[in-house]
Amino acid sequence: MVLSLKDVVVGQTILPPRILIYGRPGVGKTTFASKSRNPIFIQTEDGADVAGAARFPKAESFEEINEAIDTLIAEKHGHGTVVIDTLDWLAPLIYRKTVEEGKTNPNYKTKNLMQIEDFGYGKGYEYADGHFRAVFDKLNILRSKKGMAIIMLAHSELKRYEDPASEGYDRWMPKLQKKAAATCMEYSDIVGFANYFTSMKSVDKGFGQTKNIAIGDGSRVLYTQEKPSFIAKSRYDIPAELEFEWSVLANAISPKPKKEKKNGNS
Repeated sequence: MVLSLKDVVVGQTILPPRILIYGRPGVGKTTFASKSRNPIFIQTEDGADVAGAARFPKAESFEEINEAIDTLIAEKHGHGTVVIDTLDWLAPLIYRKTVEEGKTNPNYKTKNLMQIEDFGYGKGYEYADGHFRAVFDKLNILRSKKGMAIIMLAHSELKRYEDPASEGYDRWMPKLQKKAAATCMEYSDIVGFANYFTSMKSVDKGFGQTKNIAIGDGSRVLYTQEKPSFIAKSRYDIPAELEFEWSVLANAISPKPKKEKKNGNS
């Protein structure tokens, strides 16, 4: 292909979003995704049945994940969102597939291969990364050819972060191995951390001493910009904190019509 200046593209290209939402169990991730535009769930764990959303049977293998995505690519349907529920239960299926391939592929040169760590020196996770990226390539087809939004759910866990500019500290991250987490977050337009809203209140301990305690009213918030206590990002110009409801996020990322300029004589 020979490029010329006629091939230059200007202006925005608006495609459906690719969203990764992670948070603690029970915070409402599945319910959040079930309120998106006519969703269909690809399940690696139970949960969508409670929400009552359209769903494929729970996948027990990486092949079944691929089959579900291929079905959505090949067949006509009216679904507007595909939901992976969850990434951290998808990961073991990918690692099991990688190990199965390693047992029969002489290029791996690994004996007694039983689990992903047996490849040694992180090589197993490097091999598995190709399967993660293959899934994302197929999801991109759904996004570009079928106009489907992508929502990927994950649990959260506290991990130690060694900040080269300061002392290390703990922060919330998706519950994924480091390589997998980096690939999933790189793919996503939004990485949102869902949590219960808390505020601090100072209480009197007596004798002139006070202590701060966390209080909350059960409301939930979606954080879309990184802070020391959690990782998040957004390629959209949206608030750093949003109510954890699909309609709120969808409205925030929707293109806003430009206001017409009035001339001075009007």
